[in-house]
Amino acid sequence: MTALLWFIGAALLALAELVVGEFFLLMLAGGALATAGFSAVTDFPLWVDAAVFLGSSVALLGVVRPILMRKLHSEPSVEGTVAELEGRSATVTQEITATSGQVRLSGDLWTARPLDPTESYPPGTQVHVAQITGSTAIVWRQL
Repeated sequence: MTALLWFIGAALLALAELVVGEFFLLMLAGGALATAGFSAVTDFPLWVDAAVFLGSSVALLGVVRPILMRKLHSEPSVEGTVAELEGRSATVTQEITATSGQVRLSGDLWTARPLDPTESYPPGTQVHVAQITGSTAIVWRQL
């Protein structure tokens, strides 16, 4: 009977977590669920169940919740984004002018424009990527 009460308590705490969203009540729900399982397989008094609930909840709050919060609030990784292309060398594949052009950058073809709109670069010229704006590489001539 107590196992059923612990299970119902776990379900209610998990539902309440949907409103709060801080993983605190979810850790308590995990403690209640662990206690429900413990209570279902043993016949210890209620104070032992309470100690299991306390221990498992504290363990979840101290170990699992900080990991979840760190993952939730971490900055997205820049690796694999266009930001890592800035500063790289590229080869002009179509003449770059203020209105058109194309470069091969890290094996891919990119639309390109010169950093200085008065310049133009013929095919085969090595350029550096100054920045990526949308899907266009803004480039300047490599010395």
